[in-house]
Amino acid sequence: MDNRLRVLREDAGLSQAECAEALGVSRQTVISIEKGHFDPRLSLAFRIGRLFSVPVDEVFVPDGH
Repeated sequence: MDNRLRVLREDAGLSQAECAEALGVSRQTVISIEKGHFDPRLSLAFRIGRLFSVPVDEVFVPDGH
């Protein structure tokens, strides 16, 4: 699964550490999600969507899209 977390985070002017703090996760978790090494649980996916005021399907997209 691909994601737009890095783009959303940078557009919001947040560092990885600030994003992690806002989401209640570690900076390493944010890094892993951005690199596509980790697909978050649904609860975290929804927190990411709420943080950036976008639907979850605008954050996470099927591979190749």
